[in-house]
Amino acid sequence: MKKYIFTLIAVLLTAAGCSQEVQDESEKLVVAYVTSWSTVMPDPDRVTHINYAFGHVSDSFDGVRIDNEDRLRSITALRDDAPSLKVLLSVGGWGSGRFSEMAADDAFRKSFAEDCARVVKEFGLDGIDIDWEYPTNSAAGISASPEDKDNFTLLMRDIREAIGTEKALTLATVCSAQYIDFPSIMPYVDFVNIMSYDMGWAPKHNAPLYRSDAQGNISPIVGGHCADEAVKAHLAAGVPAGKLVMGMPLYGRGNEETYGGGVDYNELKGPMEGHSEIWDDIAKVPYYADQDGTLHLGFENVRSISEKCRYIMDNGLLGGMYWDYAGDNEAGDLTLTISRLILGR
Repeated sequence: MKKYIFTLIAVLLTAAGCSQEVQDESEKLVVAYVTSWSTVMPDPDRVTHINYAFGHVSDSFDGVRIDNEDRLRSITALRDDAPSLKVLLSVGGWGSGRFSEMAADDAFRKSFAEDCARVVKEFGLDGIDIDWEYPTNSAAGISASPEDKDNFTLLMRDIREAIGTEKALTLATVCSAQYIDFPSIMPYVDFVNIMSYDMGWAPKHNAPLYRSDAQGNISPIVGGHCADEAVKAHLAAGVPAGKLVMGMPLYGRGNEETYGGGVDYNELKGPMEGHSEIWDDIAKVPYYADQDGTLHLGFENVRSISEKCRYIMDNGLLGGMYWDYAGDNEAGDLTLTISRLILGR
């Protein structure tokens, strides 16, 4: 009996670490990243959560600096007509530094966490999303330390303590599930946004869903990762499916010489002369290829986004996320598809 009581207490304490934002795992989420530099206003009917990009660790390592505060206020004002909408500040982004120094120092870390709480209160936010790219890794030109992994856990603990259990705490994570001790942070976190995009550059796919099909056929133009592998890597790392939100890009990545690198969905104008559009039925994504079959631009369309949404539903994930809202076309082809297939709206 005592063993049962102690086990029950442990479960309750762990559950108390997360917010009450996600009440029922059968209720799916759609998370849209909305940037500070865009003027496009998101339709709150298409999403459940907006992650405003970005806030940053302050130059003094002990607080939060927000890009374009007026834009953030205009986003939070959407809740006047959509009270169920959740708006979070995403702190970080590629090349956003000072995380390592802040998280390594007890005083800086606690002060930063307290400033997160201040920002949540001042702007009427529903929580904080941490997008540290990436602990222990300096590829983005930021400081890094071998201790970052453990310090990330301490950071999430301190933010949770500062903002309380009524607010959401989430994070964005690399597709490989590296750099983070998930079993240690999960008691503090509501859900995990997998950045299952930027997984390859031409001549490889940007965001393939699969590497191989049921018959074992392998797509030769899938690079280091695919979304299915990203999900499985996070499950193996200790994140339950009910706390996983799979990312989808509303843009493509291509050859600099032919398609100028990154191309938003709303900028697609069809394949250039001598190229054709091809559907990769293994990876479940389209691409533009030259006459030799070489991929020059991998992108998304309604068909590929639909495949990803069905994967989310079939595998019991919490929901879908996309970067970023402004990438869709004026008709809302992709964002409306995501809303319909995941939220039933």
